[in-house]
Amino acid sequence: MHILFLSDNFPPEVNAPASRTFEHCREWVKAGHRVTVITCAPNFPTGKVFSGYKNTLWQADDTDGIRVIRVWSYITRNEGFFRRILDYLSFMMTATIASLFVRRVDIVVGTSPQFFTSCAAFAVAAVKRRPWIFELRDIWPESIRAVSAMKQSWVLDQLERLELFLYRRSSAIVSVTHAFKENLVRRHIAGEKIHVITNGVDLNRFFPRQKDERLERELGLQGKLVAGYIGTHGLAHALDTLIDAAISLRDHPQGKGIHLLMLGDGAERARLAQRIKASGLDNIMMLDSVPKNEVVRYWSLLDVSIIHLARNELFKTVIPSKIFESMGMGIPLLHGVEGESASIVEDNAAGILFEPENPEDLVRKLIALHQDPEQLQNLSEHGVQAAPRYSREQLAHEMLKILETTARS
Repeated sequence: MHILFLSDNFPPEVNAPASRTFEHCREWVKAGHRVTVITCAPNFPTGKVFSGYKNTLWQADDTDGIRVIRVWSYITRNEGFFRRILDYLSFMMTATIASLFVRRVDIVVGTSPQFFTSCAAFAVAAVKRRPWIFELRDIWPESIRAVSAMKQSWVLDQLERLELFLYRRSSAIVSVTHAFKENLVRRHIAGEKIHVITNGVDLNRFFPRQKDERLERELGLQGKLVAGYIGTHGLAHALDTLIDAAISLRDHPQGKGIHLLMLGDGAERARLAQRIKASGLDNIMMLDSVPKNEVVRYWSLLDVSIIHLARNELFKTVIPSKIFESMGMGIPLLHGVEGESASIVEDNAAGILFEPENPEDLVRKLIALHQDPEQLQNLSEHGVQAAPRYSREQLAHEMLKILETTARS
């Protein structure tokens, strides 16, 4: 079977969509299938093309047996609604054109968060007369309203009409959460066409390991309880909560010895960095994004992994992929997201919940863990035990069965 996969994120980008797409496609190639990925020049989230790449009309290479075709797109930083829409529309058009030159395709997959990629998948599948799958990673454009980027507008109303059209016209939908499926069913999308394949973890990369002592010395973190946030620094993540927590820890008699670490990039990073500098904090450190093969070194430094999203009804339906990476490495979770993801953390006894956007609750839970090494160890062990249930290899094969069934039908 020849699978044509459209995604505007792909390695060397290190965000969740890029990792999921690559790790699934790699397993499909191992299973004996041909996979062609159409993507753009790597640039997320800085809006700058990565070193060694160019934003040209067509570049093709091979990555672990996956044929990767990179097309031109209008590139902008991950901020500003209309500029991002222009980014998405440009990729939709060039990806559609490039797809027409990919021959003998059996099935087409288009992945969100933004659904203009799925518009391209719909168009390509129609021209080639092949089935297509909508991989649903985010309820978009509802998530734009959730972060107050745009509350109400005629534009968003029309985008939601297009969203529903794509759901109905897809041959099948693969959702990353059960809550997303429930959302679609409530909006009259046939439940039998919706399948749930959650995010997961590549256990060949994320497994328990000793702290990287050299990196620990370089960053001056020896002898400290390191609680870290690794990922995108965007509006949805409400990371002022971590800075507020660092301020409280600085002034708390039991807060000594606890250090916060933030690693990543995004629309909010510059503002957050300026706030840390203005506050004169020495118990929180903000680091730049690092290449994919370096990320695990920084994960190894963490005694606690902080997962956080803004307190919003929509985010109760989200399952951050960092949960599974933390479990795989045996890093206890402090989880500040309500809903389905909180249930995963609790059911697997892999971490402790705190109230989103409540820095004092985060501080209380951090201090409690700092004072209870036995609990930290128990949470770590439970996470490692749970991680194989979310193995990316296993989940990729579950999705492959859906692709095979849909292609046959």
